Amino acid sequence: MDPELKKSIDNLIATNGIVVFMKGSRQFPQCGFSNTVVQILNTMGVKYETVDILADPRLRSGMKEYSQWPTFPQVYINGEFFGGCDIMIQAYQSGELKEILEVALNS
Repeated sequence: MDPELKKSIDNLIATNGIVVFMKGSRQFPQCGFSNTVVQILNTMGVKYETVDILADPRLRSGMKEYSQWPTFPQVYINGEFFGGCDIMIQAYQSGELKEILEVALNS
């Protein structure tokens, strides 16, 4: 991976409590999975940043290598890779996501 790209990704993840690398933006998700993650986070009422991987092909391919996760969206919480849409749905439905976010955002 290009060191400059890695540094940029590291910085985005380090400076934001929750980051979603997704297709589209929070206002205009470009796929159903990205939309689902946005709706979950909006329902939770938490502050989060989104990064549109469609705007930069280098970022799109770089994120797959960075996270070792082949699909989007990719959610990072407190600097750690949390998962994609399926993991977000499961964690939300079980109540685990609420606990994780409370700890993450209060630390």
